[in-house]
Amino acid sequence: MIQYRFITAKQRGKWYNTLIEAQRFASRIGAGFLDAAGNFVAYRGTVLEMRSVPQP
Repeated sequence: MIQYRFITAKQRGKWYNTLIEAQRFASRIGAGFLDAAGNFVAYRGTVLEMRSVPQP
């Protein structure tokens, strides 16, 4: 399974199991926002980090 989180110059987001969840909560750390159409818009300097987690 792959997990996702967004990183800004000052904060690191929590790991989420889906990219959609990570995008939805990115605004909490100032990494981006969802526009009116529901598309994710990342702020400049935002990095998406992914990691592979073994499934139980």
